[in-house]
Amino acid sequence: MVAVHGTTVVGYMYSMTGPSAAPDAESGSGGGLQSGSGLLEAARRLFTRGSAPEPAQPRENGSAEAEAGGEPVPSREPQVPRLLQGAASWSWRLLLVGLLIYITFRLAVDLRLVVLPFVAAMLLTALLQPLTARLKRAGMAPLLATWCTFLLAVIVIAGVISLFADRVSADYTTLASEVTRTAREVQRSLAGPPFHLNARRLQAYYNDLVKYISQHKGQIAGTVLAGGKYAIELLTGLILMLFISFFLLKDGGKIWHWLIKGLRPEPRRRVNLAGETAWRTLVAYMRGTTLIAAIHALFIGLALWLLGVPLLVPFIVLVFLAAFLPLVGILVVGALAILVALATKGWVAAVILLAVLLVENQIESHLLQPLVVGRLVRLHPLSIILVLAVGGIIAGIPGAIVAVPFTAVITYAWPVLRSGTRLTVPEGPKNDQ
Repeated sequence: MVAVHGTTVVGYMYSMTGPSAAPDAESGSGGGLQSGSGLLEAARRLFTRGSAPEPAQPRENGSAEAEAGGEPVPSREPQVPRLLQGAASWSWRLLLVGLLIYITFRLAVDLRLVVLPFVAAMLLTALLQPLTARLKRAGMAPLLATWCTFLLAVIVIAGVISLFADRVSADYTTLASEVTRTAREVQRSLAGPPFHLNARRLQAYYNDLVKYISQHKGQIAGTVLAGGKYAIELLTGLILMLFISFFLLKDGGKIWHWLIKGLRPEPRRRVNLAGETAWRTLVAYMRGTTLIAAIHALFIGLALWLLGVPLLVPFIVLVFLAAFLPLVGILVVGALAILVALATKGWVAAVILLAVLLVENQIESHLLQPLVVGRLVRLHPLSIILVLAVGGIIAGIPGAIVAVPFTAVITYAWPVLRSGTRLTVPEGPKNDQ
């Protein structure tokens, strides 16, 4: 019995100490001392545990070679480069963000009867809010100041729409007769020297033009007066825009604080600073753009009046609205005005109007934009073109109108949201709500 237990103890000692504990003929006495110390350590572990030893786990070749001082065995699994890992991780995140943006825009398009009036109300409120704040500072009650500003805006909008519709229906007859007379003169000029074009073909073109104008005369007048298929949507959106604008003027500050009150203190402070900066930027942009639009309408309207071009009031309104579409709106409306001047007053009037537009465009680019809008909201012309294109592709004309102020707001508000420090918008009026 004793022999059996002794054999067991010796075997376990050998297994605990490994081959290094066995006597080595080459190592001499040094190996014997190491083996003796190994046996004593193994015996101590055996009798202190008081339980059977656990079998030794087999070691892998790579770890055995590493412990023996050899080179580790390389893993057989292929290693993915760090660049590809980073690109893959960013790719699926960007795809997810793009999908969310696409879904958001799709919802906005489906809910355009609510989204567009809300956006228009935000722009209108940014335009009217400084007047409301000034009336409050003058001592007027907040509710009375809101009502005065709101009623003034309603009167102006209703008057412009009524005058626009009345002048289009009244001047279209003059436009049709002027176009017919000018087309006849052009036909005679092209048929004579030095062009000598085919008179029969020119007569056919002239008859087609007169027929088109006669057919669409009643349609255009009826559309302006009675409205078309978009009349109900336009009227509904206009009423909703005015309704939203009133409450934004009255309780805009309260609504904003209610929206952010659920945030923790530090995020709420950052969001509040970013919101104030965004609002000051929007107010500054609307104020500067409205001033430039009024200057455009004044100069181009004066030129159209001196030349006697029909549809004077509609063109003034269109020029004013086109100024809110930077770099593109004035070009489109100006080209339309030149075509009408060419068709009604001849090429001399068209050339004069073209010169006026070019001079006025240079004045805007080198004087008005740097002095009025440039110091309020600084955006590079390339960024304006790109955001106009993106906004037009996504939502048409309304998207192009909203794209520039939206970009200006993000440009100024995002750094404030990240840093948590106030950013001053030059010459921007304060929000007194």
